[in-house]
Amino acid sequence: MAVRLKKYSFRFSEELFNSRLAPKSEIEQILYAACVDFSKLNRKEFNKILNDLFLEKGWEGQPRVSPDMKAYSKFDFQKSRIAVEVQFGHASFLGTDLPKFQMASYSNLDLIDFGVYITTTKAMQKFLTNQYGHNWDGSLNFEKVEKYLPYFKSAIQVPVYVIGIDF
Repeated sequence: MAVRLKKYSFRFSEELFNSRLAPKSEIEQILYAACVDFSKLNRKEFNKILNDLFLEKGWEGQPRVSPDMKAYSKFDFQKSRIAVEVQFGHASFLGTDLPKFQMASYSNLDLIDFGVYITTTKAMQKFLTNQYGHNWDGSLNFEKVEKYLPYFKSAIQVPVYVIGIDF
């Protein structure tokens, strides 16, 4: 079974990302490489696999959103002024993840040019649950991000590129 990536561009993020094809291609390669063995893709193991792959490619792990803020304000990965958040947790995390992109891009920080938000699709979650018994109940999914991100338009002015891991 082949993995495919669904994409949603918020505030022209796709155009920005296309001007940086090397990191875009690298992220896509990481996501494809993480999905070699579906039986391992429970939420915890999926995060660990992605963490290892991003770090192998030279991405900074757990960078602070702001050098002045110590705890609770970290991205999952950052490289070349691109911040990445991977979210397989509860849907409510959307409301705390997105402001991190905004804060790092604006508020006199100017640390990133745009964010990449990675999650799975409903279909992928259902498949992993039905086929392998993994618990994806309550998890955020690509469709929710795509639906709700436009409602953040006045609060989130930084471009965000959303990737949904699908099959």
